[in-house]
Amino acid sequence: MTLEDALAEAPIVAIIRGVTPGESEAHADALFRAGVRVVEVPLNSPEPLDSIRHIARAFEGRMVVGAGTVLSPDKVDAVEQAGGRIIVSPNTDPAVIARAVELGLPPFPGFGTVSEAFTAYAAGARHLKLFPASTYGPGHVKALMAVLPKDAFVYAVGGAGPDNMAEWRAVGVSGFGLGSELYKPGQSPEDTFEKARRAVAAARA
Repeated sequence: MTLEDALAEAPIVAIIRGVTPGESEAHADALFRAGVRVVEVPLNSPEPLDSIRHIARAFEGRMVVGAGTVLSPDKVDAVEQAGGRIIVSPNTDPAVIARAVELGLPPFPGFGTVSEAFTAYAAGARHLKLFPASTYGPGHVKALMAVLPKDAFVYAVGGAGPDNMAEWRAVGVSGFGLGSELYKPGQSPEDTFEKARRAVAAARA
């Protein structure tokens, strides 16, 4: 499954920050049953590379899994070796983006300003993560879309959820990164399923 195929099924990247390797497959399965096809394990989770490895093996060909909070090129290498296929960051770091592109791993760098968006694009990123989205709002994206290249795709992360997805989509956002809206450490896989089911329905509406 390509990233494009996965996002076409549901334009959501599920962020399971804090998940442990022992529970990672159960929550990934809950997300899969709800219709989510892209999962991000932030590197500030417990033993994140092990969780990525478990999910990548269990859902090979059915889901795209990668890492979040990737802050240096060497971490890109580690994620690739664990089976991760996307690189998500909270910031725009051209070195991280370039290494991800070099390895064939689509980068999702975080940006806030127009300058950061164009810096990320110039470094090779085509999936741009507006973070935190709540700080900037849909009006910021509407203005940004007037100048961004047509092959750049903006994702709202941090403050976007089922209740306001339509507002974000109306200004040109391509998808969403959802963290606490879907998963919080300690919750059951069925809780993850129910939250994800609602989010997928809203994203597809």
